[in-house]
Amino acid sequence: MVVAGFLLFLYCAVTAGAMAYYIVLKQEDCELEILKAKERFQKYILQEDSILQERQELEDKVSRVYTLYDITKEITKTYDNDEAFQIFQQRLRDHAQYEYCLLLSPLSSEVSALKKDPEHLVFPAKGKKELLGYLAIKGGREEDKDIIEILTNQFALGLRRIHLYKEVERLAITDSLTQVFTRRYLMERFTEEMNRAKAKNVNLAFLMLDIDHFKNINDQYGHLAGDHVLREVAKVIKEAVREIDIVGRYGGEEFSVILPDTNREGAHYVAERVRSVVEARTIRAYDKNIHVTVSIGSTAFPHDGRKISELIDKSDWALYRAKKLGRNRVCAFGVYEE
Repeated sequence: MVVAGFLLFLYCAVTAGAMAYYIVLKQEDCELEILKAKERFQKYILQEDSILQERQELEDKVSRVYTLYDITKEITKTYDNDEAFQIFQQRLRDHAQYEYCLLLSPLSSEVSALKKDPEHLVFPAKGKKELLGYLAIKGGREEDKDIIEILTNQFALGLRRIHLYKEVERLAITDSLTQVFTRRYLMERFTEEMNRAKAKNVNLAFLMLDIDHFKNINDQYGHLAGDHVLREVAKVIKEAVREIDIVGRYGGEEFSVILPDTNREGAHYVAERVRSVVEARTIRAYDKNIHVTVSIGSTAFPHDGRKISELIDKSDWALYRAKKLGRNRVCAFGVYEE
């Protein structure tokens, strides 16, 4: 009995010890699982923070894209440099702090000094191939430098579009050979100036010019020399008239000039100045020196007519009279003194 009792006690002790050891192992396993779960949870937290950060960065990028799109869209609504610059300054205020902003010409003498001034940030506004200008910003913060540079690039895109538009417009209204206005555009401007003269009751004059013996120039020196003569005569006419006067190629070797706010006497004075300057000019066409003269007919509103067609016909008649009287002279319509 004593032996059986001891064996039972020993069995119970061993069993209890085994159970205790098993419980300890299980406890360690649970603690290990808890640690692993904590690590996984921490990873999830880090991943969530990373996702939130990436999401914020993505939202910032989208916001910048929309901002750049809005700025580009606003700038491309206008074809005026000054207006585009005003739009740029307004939008720049939304994203950066500064005192003032200047748009400088690529050839401006101020650029070099401003680049050395620590109070100014200077950014080039570049087109596809050419430099469009410089933006000089006073009081700009260093932390805003990146966004200012980005906005400057968008502004440069807008400027390039404006310049391209103006160039296309210039080509559309400019005679390719002589670089004066085309006949079509000249007539459009004539209509505008006639309407203005009638509305404000002011004078308006019109000149019709023709190069004397131009066919002989082509026959003697060749058509390339003739083209050069046309270019030079057009250049002389533009130099001899005012900036507000409108010079166009009417056709062939004929040119026309619209003279706003000019009466008959003023028109004759301008025509005579053009004639004398052309006569005095020596045109160097390749290896030849060529001297040319012009004959000019003039009319004036309202004295000679109140319609564009009437003024043109009468100028043409006066031009014919100048040629008939020996060329290289000015004739006003209705004036018959020889």
